[in-house]
Amino acid sequence: MKTILAGLDRMATKGQLGKGKFFESVVGPNVSNSGTPLARRELLRLLLGGGALGGLRPDLLEATQRVGGISGLAADELNPLVRAPEAVPDGLTLRAAVGEAEIGGGVRAPAWMLNESLPSPLLRVRRGDPFRLTLHNELPDELILHWHGLTPPEHSDGHPRQAVRRGNAYAYDFTVENRAGTYWYHSHTHHKTAKHTALGIGGMLIVEDDEEDALGLPSGEWEIPLLLQDRQVDATGRPNNSWSNMMAAYPDMGTEVFANGTRRPCLECRAGLYRFRILNGSSARIFRLERSDRRPLVLIGNDGGMLERSLTLDAIDIAPAERIDLLLDLSDVRVGEEVVLRSGGFRIPGGIEHLGAGAQGAEMDLLRLRIVARERERQNIPERLRAPVGGPDPAAAVRERTFEMATWVDEETRTMEYHGINGRTFEMDRADLRVPFGQTEIWSFANDNIFAHPIHLHGTHFRVLSRTGGRGAVMPWEIGLKDTVLLYPSETVSVAVRFSAHTGLFPLHCHNLRHADVGMMLNVLVE
Repeated sequence: MKTILAGLDRMATKGQLGKGKFFESVVGPNVSNSGTPLARRELLRLLLGGGALGGLRPDLLEATQRVGGISGLAADELNPLVRAPEAVPDGLTLRAAVGEAEIGGGVRAPAWMLNESLPSPLLRVRRGDPFRLTLHNELPDELILHWHGLTPPEHSDGHPRQAVRRGNAYAYDFTVENRAGTYWYHSHTHHKTAKHTALGIGGMLIVEDDEEDALGLPSGEWEIPLLLQDRQVDATGRPNNSWSNMMAAYPDMGTEVFANGTRRPCLECRAGLYRFRILNGSSARIFRLERSDRRPLVLIGNDGGMLERSLTLDAIDIAPAERIDLLLDLSDVRVGEEVVLRSGGFRIPGGIEHLGAGAQGAEMDLLRLRIVARERERQNIPERLRAPVGGPDPAAAVRERTFEMATWVDEETRTMEYHGINGRTFEMDRADLRVPFGQTEIWSFANDNIFAHPIHLHGTHFRVLSRTGGRGAVMPWEIGLKDTVLLYPSETVSVAVRFSAHTGLFPLHCHNLRHADVGMMLNVLVE
């Protein structure tokens, strides 16, 4: 509680919670601004009970206090993990429409789907191949798809201003230039991205190339693409999302995890070496990946593709929109035993997220692995993966820029929360900064408020150089090329950036989808 109030006071001092005085702009002029214990307790009561940042229902607040109470899945409640149907994006049509999907255990739920599938189709393509795809929108909302992590020209990137109305289509046409890796796609309709993603619009996108093929990594049934999303569910087990209150602290934070659209998933495995391509497709949830048997995870890739060398780690944090490529060695697990891929418990220093519905940092089971047979041959885990990865050289930087993540509340109504960058909220056609094509710059993302922000940049990848404050270090899983980086409260992260694929207008935004929807996004004009 002291941590939360200190964060609120810090934001108030910096003017990040309104133009007027903090207590008046947030909770009204009748609440004392004396800083006494009573006034501070009253403030927190208002925040949690429906005030400016509130909107937490008593039942959800109670759930946040039962850390770990949402893990430990009963065997008779598990559902087989579903694999997404695969397609090649050359001449493909994706039709977006309202439908109903099986979410496990015979339960069907309303969903917004692409080609009548939940999860959305997995797109598999090779580097250098054409990407020619047509999106047909039959949803009641406007829609555009963004190919997250790829670097197509502006016309095929999926900028929000390209969204098309119901009954219309949008054509994408470009050549895939990116390294082999795990990418994804999702709606980028402004003000509606969180809603569309929660309802089912979004899928995985895998790029392959000859260099990765030569490694002989697990494939076929031994490769498991895994799209993780947390959900609130009702008494029938169906997702129960609401987008009516944009002031709710984390209305998309859920008490259960869905994998590939399936609630409480399990997977029957053979004792052997598996490759897991893991995407955090949640709106706000951060997962701390670990194995229930405490054996290590072997990291071989992240946002920008394969790393130079594999890393052995006990746990890996993965924020919304980040991807992790893992090798899970199950060869020593006996037939009949189970291993759970889980999210370990943690707290964010200086943050308010752990008060959100479903508790940011609560322990959660993600996927239960049941060993049903043995594999005859044991496969070795490669240490050396590929040649050194290229990317922007910080020594060649010609300019430095700083981006400050800010939060404030509507001063007049106190019913709307805004998130912005450098004091501004998003405008569709405004170019917020101009960046020369081919030049390297150092960008610093500063987060001096009480929310965690996964920052994503379109049109290129970057190298994470440093982190000051908060965790105070570059994490092992942040090496190589990245397109999304997580900022905890009180952290500043510096990255080396160079746009070398295409000129045009490309967004930079927070990938907490609520934050982006209410304005934490700007346009970068590369010229």
